[in-house]
Amino acid sequence: MRVDLFDFDLPEERIALRPAEPRDSARLLVVKPGHALDDRRVGDLPALLRAGDVLVFNDTKVIPAQLKGIRRRGEAVAQVEATLHMRVAPDRWLAFMRPGKRVAAGDRIHFGHDGNSCFLGQLDATVIEKGEGGEALLGFDLSGPFLDEALHAVGHIPLPPYIASKRADDERDRADYQTIYAREEGAVAAPTAGLHFTPELFAALDAKGVDRHFVTLHVGAGTFLPVKADDTSDHKMHAEIGSVSEATAQALNAARARGGRIVAVGTTSLRLLESAARQDGTLAAWAGPTDIFITPGYRFKSVDVLMTNFHLPRSTLFMLVSAFSGLDTMRAAYAHAIENRYRFYSYGDASLLHRAVSDAPAHDKEFNG
Repeated sequence: MRVDLFDFDLPEERIALRPAEPRDSARLLVVKPGHALDDRRVGDLPALLRAGDVLVFNDTKVIPAQLKGIRRRGEAVAQVEATLHMRVAPDRWLAFMRPGKRVAAGDRIHFGHDGNSCFLGQLDATVIEKGEGGEALLGFDLSGPFLDEALHAVGHIPLPPYIASKRADDERDRADYQTIYAREEGAVAAPTAGLHFTPELFAALDAKGVDRHFVTLHVGAGTFLPVKADDTSDHKMHAEIGSVSEATAQALNAARARGGRIVAVGTTSLRLLESAARQDGTLAAWAGPTDIFITPGYRFKSVDVLMTNFHLPRSTLFMLVSAFSGLDTMRAAYAHAIENRYRFYSYGDASLLHRAVSDAPAHDKEFNG
């Protein structure tokens, strides 16, 4: 499909730079294909779901994956930044480098606050390989938990570019850009639909009889990369590591067999569930990398309702929600949200999307790479 079909104009003032307070006071646009749009609040979620429904959350935990450093090449030095996006070994991360042209295989990079020393005196890395689009494989001198501790000492919360270009990260972001249920370290971007949940909202959902289960998908920085191709078939997705436990798969299968709906909180939860789903819609335990790319025409197997924030134009995530509820429906929903001053992107408001009914034939998951 043409990528320009997923374009729209977003006024810059609609981009949220801080989350709503309290979190569950954010606005929630309910989208049901064929029905009028419904303006609600996230706190209304218990009234919008049914007893027996199951919310599926991504419990990944954001790490301080934004690093500032000095590249050394003989006597020549240059300032560089790295955004880690996938761990491939205890001492190795794939990273997006900026400026990418300043690094080459074999370069040494010293990371730390303004060039100062850090854990055990330093956090050094070697550029093992140079990839395309500014990507590089970094081999750190520290490994495992020692590397993790050093990253927490010198790293910054990797705010999305549309926020980071307007303000620096601060201590508030260490809490704001993390879900209250974050558990498994490894993400470099938050599963932002989950940022709206509070203990009070969990209690209200419990009282309604809405169950919840957790999966893990370590969100990578590739989620922020624009689609530069003119056609969706030419776009390459970056893989992300995830897992669905046997217990969670069985619980979700049982809930659906009882008539409950599977409600994915965030596109990351949805992409992982769809990766783990069999053709008949049942789920199996699953673990590994996924680069599933969902565009209109995809037949969803496991998810009935999707709660998600508002996404960038021409992004893979706007393509995903357009596949879920229909392109015309989502274009109308986004136009409504812009006109009614909804707040967009990671710290913005949310939508509750119901799946479109389609007579299109089922087909396999779409993968790139």
